[in-house]
Amino acid sequence: MTAPGSGRSAEPASACVDLLGVGFGPANLSLAIAMREDSPRTTAFFLEAQRDPVWQGGMLLDGSNIQNHPSRDLATLRNPRSHYSFLNYLFEVGRLVEHLNLPLEFPLRKEYAQYIQWATNQFRAQVEFGARVTGIAIADVDGAPGYVVTCSDGSRHRGRALVLGTGRTPLVPDPFDKLDSPRVCHLTSYLPTVQNLARAPESIAVIGGSQSAVEIVLDLASRFPRARIVNYVRQYGLRLKDTSPFSEEGFFPEFTDYYFKATRSGKAALDAYLRPTNYSSSDADVLHALYALIYEQRLDGDQRVFVHRNTEVRAVEVDDAGVSFEAEEVHTKDVVTDRADLVVLATGFRDLGPHPHQEPYPALLGGVIDGFQFDADGYLIVEADYSLRPRVDGTPPLFLNGLCESTHGIGDAGSFSLLSLRSATIRDGLRKQGIA
Repeated sequence: MTAPGSGRSAEPASACVDLLGVGFGPANLSLAIAMREDSPRTTAFFLEAQRDPVWQGGMLLDGSNIQNHPSRDLATLRNPRSHYSFLNYLFEVGRLVEHLNLPLEFPLRKEYAQYIQWATNQFRAQVEFGARVTGIAIADVDGAPGYVVTCSDGSRHRGRALVLGTGRTPLVPDPFDKLDSPRVCHLTSYLPTVQNLARAPESIAVIGGSQSAVEIVLDLASRFPRARIVNYVRQYGLRLKDTSPFSEEGFFPEFTDYYFKATRSGKAALDAYLRPTNYSSSDADVLHALYALIYEQRLDGDQRVFVHRNTEVRAVEVDDAGVSFEAEEVHTKDVVTDRADLVVLATGFRDLGPHPHQEPYPALLGGVIDGFQFDADGYLIVEADYSLRPRVDGTPPLFLNGLCESTHGIGDAGSFSLLSLRSATIRDGLRKQGIA
């Protein structure tokens, strides 16, 4: 393959497939499973930037779980008899009875990562790993409009339809977005960062009030027991996740339909109510563990873990000695200065939209986005089947897989809750377009 910058011409385009996918995480893996089981004659090929992807590799912490029912997996809700279910995975690897005896509500995150790897390995012939996409264009493909996707090595891939399943963009908020330092990491790279530290940090700051933030604080306290660890939270405290079964119906397919048809103001009201089921909140087990840890440290007269509530970092600087920053109490406006050897951003991800902490469209679509419509509020128009609404007839189909929470609701978040049913919806959308 042609190396970037070598001056050689780009490699010829590959054979055209019915469906070309960008990204091969759980979203597009689930879609590949649905296509294999339900539309086996449809040709599909996927491009994945990572050479050896590991699901949530930065957060495979000891003892952490997936926080949802294991049967909300890659396939079961769409096809309970699927070979690719989590239950069948356990059977295939000889761990079914032992797993059923576990005194846990949810499976370990490590085990679910192994399940996803097991399924991924069965699709390697349909995926090019280490293929970093640099451009997407609409062009003539075998006599009809289609997509040509270019990778960093100069290779080109062609498809009659395109599905983007790259996952959401990590949210790195101001003022950290102006930094480029190994001393500041997003949660997606947490484990590699702490495992590669040259020496144990003496002081660590964790920014955010999510489940991930609490898990990271507990992991750091175990990994670096003599370090001072401060969790900065903008709200009054660390909130318990809403696990009411009535609220959890936000992860039902019926709610997805309801949310999709709601007005923008209606969507905002539903978001405000349902956010504690998945965002800026934590499960009871980790909250209790953290509270008990802080209490015991105070009892011993040796507190090293702190939660600074109602506090937001306003300014930050990095030098060879560490990270210094100013933090403001959001109500009193008192400002304190602090310093850390490492800062971990448990600050979540960007949704699609026009507002701060959102992005108007996935960056990879920059070359084709002018061919699709936005609504009067500045949101990309996504149809019920997850396809983008084109400006002109004849535009080849383009689907977003796992990126549409702002149009389809909380069930389209980064969880597995409706993953396989969304794959069925996209499959049906391809059929309507004459692709599958």
